[in-house]
This record gives sequence, structure tokens and C-alpha cells, in this order.
Amino acid sequence: MTEDSTYDDASVFRALADPTRRQILEDLRGGELAAGQIAARFSISAPSISRHLGVLKGAGLVTERRDGNRILYSLVEERLAACVGRFLSAVCPEQIVLRHTKWRDKGAAS
Repeated sequence: MTEDSTYDDASVFRALADPTRRQILEDLRGGELAAGQIAARFSISAPSISRHLGVLKGAGLVTERRDGNRILYSLVEERLAACVGRFLSAVCPEQIVLRHTKWRDKGAAS
């Protein structure tokens, strides 16, 4: 069983439904952040951010690690890409083929 198969795709889409969670994922693109650093970026309470992080962790979209008394969060890009990719492949497979073709052609032209 792969790590990806331990989570259901529905949990990813539930996690992505909230704009605060989407913003957290975008913020984590720049690298690992402490929970306090994430909370400081929002005007909502730290416990609310903690709940959002729990949803993201439960969906397999972020990982956490302890560093002393801090909890550091990281984006799991491959989980997000795999889940959304499966959905797009099922819903609009022609677009996926076109996108790969354009990417391959663009790469060859460079």
C-alpha cells in the first residue's frame, strides 16, 4: 500500500473547499513553517488555524514534525498533485493529453 492510498481523495477536496486552508497550502509552497508563523498570517484565532491544519494533515496534504516546542508544517505536493491529477484525468482526459503535449513541445523548443 502506498502512502497516497492511505487517504481518500474526498478528504482532499473537503480540505480544499475552505479558502483559509487553500491559503495555508499556498503559504507552505515557500517551505516549512511553524504553526505560530502560519497563525500570524491570519486574523482568526490560533485554535482555528490548528483545526485547519488538522484537516490538511488528515487529508495527507501537510506533514508535521516537532522541533523542540514548535510544530513545523510542510506541504505534501505529490499528494495534492496526484489527487487533483486523478480527478482531472477522469473528468477531462482530453485536456490532460493536450497539456502534456503542449508541455513536451514547449520543452523541446527550449
